[in-house]
Amino acid sequence: MADALELDALWEDFHRVVNMTSAELAAWLTVRDAAEETEPLPEASGSPTGRHVLAILQKRRTDLTEDDIRVMHRVVDTVDDPADLENEPAPETTPEDTRRRHRLMTLGHDPLRP
Repeated sequence: MADALELDALWEDFHRVVNMTSAELAAWLTVRDAAEETEPLPEASGSPTGRHVLAILQKRRTDLTEDDIRVMHRVVDTVDDPADLENEPAPETTPEDTRRRHRLMTLGHDPLRP
């Protein structure tokens, strides 16, 4: 497991990039999976990573597992990807911006929020 200083830094970075509340993320994951013919149970909505982010948001730092830490690193790296940051939309203007925003929102990050 990571040492205390690394874990503190990761915890701060994760909560910096995950700018949606657990309620907002849960609602987003449910809405993203809703379809006319089928809709999964709320606890099965969204991607596995999105559900894992939601679970991490509901934990205390002392309860993190190695798997949680791996997901936190992946989320921070994805949101902070320099290639993605160059394309950060001001307001949404194209379908590509919308797809990118929705992908990041599945990880708990809404790029249109400050």
